[in-house]
Amino acid sequence: MELFEKAQTIRLRSYNDKYLIAGEDEETVYQDRNNSTKNSLWTVELVAGRDVIRLKSCYGKYLTATNIPFPPKVTGKRVIQSLPSNQDASIFEWEPIRDGFQVKLKTLWGNYLRPNGGLPPWRNSITHDIVVIPQWNRSQEKILWDVEVAESPRHKRTTPSDRSFSASQQLQNQQGMSLQDFI
Repeated sequence: MELFEKAQTIRLRSYNDKYLIAGEDEETVYQDRNNSTKNSLWTVELVAGRDVIRLKSCYGKYLTATNIPFPPKVTGKRVIQSLPSNQDASIFEWEPIRDGFQVKLKTLWGNYLRPNGGLPPWRNSITHDIVVIPQWNRSQEKILWDVEVAESPRHKRTTPSDRSFSASQQLQNQQGMSLQDFI
């Protein structure tokens, strides 16, 4: 957690040297080797009183763990960018678990942010999934991310509490304002 407390903006690099990228459609996320675009930058928001973070894309949307299978009938679930509305705030929260110089990002349901490889539709996709214990050693390395700090804050930041987070999102939905207007 201390790594994220010292970072305002980060890039996440997977085991195959590809970066977590916010799609230009402002909904998808994928991985790519190009880290020079704004789409590879994620703003870190600390959640007050808890050891979880929210990651906001350059489009002002949050990295979100969904229940949508990817592809259908497979255990991995889609990860997208979305704006909070009346949804449970926990779908936007990721628990960073340090493993040496890398981190695993875990949902509150126990799934891990996972870059995928292989043939389409898996190639360059991002899902969240459970780690199968018998394959732990092989699966373990696939859920580890290198965190590259792009910008450090001058002072510690936290996001509003979950109640304030939800209230600000309701106000945003009514007035068309962004969460950044409140932070």
